[in-house]
Order: sequence, then structure tokens, then C-alpha cells
Amino acid sequence: MSDCLFCKIIAGEIPANVVYEDDKILVFKDIYPKAAVHLLMIPKLHIESLEKLDESHNDLIAYMMLKLPVLADEQGLSGGFRTIINTGKGGGQEVFHLHIHLLGGKNLPGF
Repeated sequence: MSDCLFCKIIAGEIPANVVYEDDKILVFKDIYPKAAVHLLMIPKLHIESLEKLDESHNDLIAYMMLKLPVLADEQGLSGGFRTIINTGKGGGQEVFHLHIHLLGGKNLPGF
């Protein structure tokens, strides 16, 4: 998707403060953090939103979910963390490429 912000980050066209990358996902610091730790995890495969997942994505989504606690631990969030997936405009999604917010540490806002 040539107009997708996150696809451009994956392609290296837009810089990001990357904390983890492999062949399936990219994880980087949110430029407008809402907590002491605020990372975004995105699949390298362009998927518009959670609503667009299908059974062909099962392995990818399982991989992402299992990687979140590992990343949280590496960020010093052994006491707990929050994950958020905004879905659709009504759900607060602003970039239409599936992404998971990983938040934690001091300054974690109430929910």
C-alpha cells in the first residue's frame, strides 16, 4: 500500500525508533506516547484492521500475541502492561494498518 504510513515505515521510507524487527513484524516507539513505555507492533503484511483478519492470518496473529509479553518483559514491564487494538474509525483507529499498542510503566493512564 503506497499511501500507508506504516507500510512506508516498514519499507524504510519513513524513520522510526525501532525496538524489534523480524521477518513478520516491526515494533517501534509511538511518537506520541501515552505512557512511559508505548510501543506499536505492526505486521509487515498490510492488513487494514482487526476486522479484515481471516483464517489465513491465524499463525501471524498468534505469533504477535505471543511476542507481546516477551517485548513487555524486555521493556521492564514485569509488573504488567496493557495492549490496545483500535478498530475502525468508530474505534479510534487513525492509521489503517493493523497495529497493537503496548503500554506500561509509570504514567499509565486510567482506563
